[in-house]
Amino acid sequence: MTTISDPDVPTITAEQLEPQLLDRDASRSRLAVVVGVGLTLFAVLNATAAIYLYRGISDLRTVEGRLEELGAFEQRIVARLDTVNNGFQSRFEKLDSQLQGSFNEVNGNIARLEHNLPLAGDAGVSSAPEPVVTTSTVAEASPDTEVAAEPPIIDTPRPPKRRVAAAPPAPNPGYQRTQTPDGKVYYRKIN
Repeated sequence: MTTISDPDVPTITAEQLEPQLLDRDASRSRLAVVVGVGLTLFAVLNATAAIYLYRGISDLRTVEGRLEELGAFEQRIVARLDTVNNGFQSRFEKLDSQLQGSFNEVNGNIARLEHNLPLAGDAGVSSAPEPVVTTSTVAEASPDTEVAAEPPIIDTPRPPKRRVAAAPPAPNPGYQRTQTPDGKVYYRKIN
């Protein structure tokens, strides 16, 4: 490496290059000020974070309280739905038993009519055998062997007609009916 030197130029030392601003007492006080400002900023940031954390925790507690109230609300709704479901179920069971009774009565009436009346295709021929009525003369009849004739069908009293219950309304398309194997019926609202 080649150095060029000029003998007329004075030489500069390292102490001469240092600015006067960096003396030891001034640099220590400036360092203390910078550290103090940094610590103050850190403390303000910590205080701000603590305030936001406290607000978040109080909001979380409020939400937890509302969720607990929601659980109680859900239980009340479920209890009311069970009550309504039981009411509908009992009405359907009552209606079912009434319909079964009506169907049984109609089937019995149809069977009795088929048994006692001739078929419509057979104008004069009866499908049931004619009852045989034996008559006897006064000389042949004794009080112990008297035969009583059955009254004709026209004279037999008919049971009073029962009112047939109206058909149940069509199922609501907004609800889905589910029946469990143990016979319970549940209704679920379709969204």
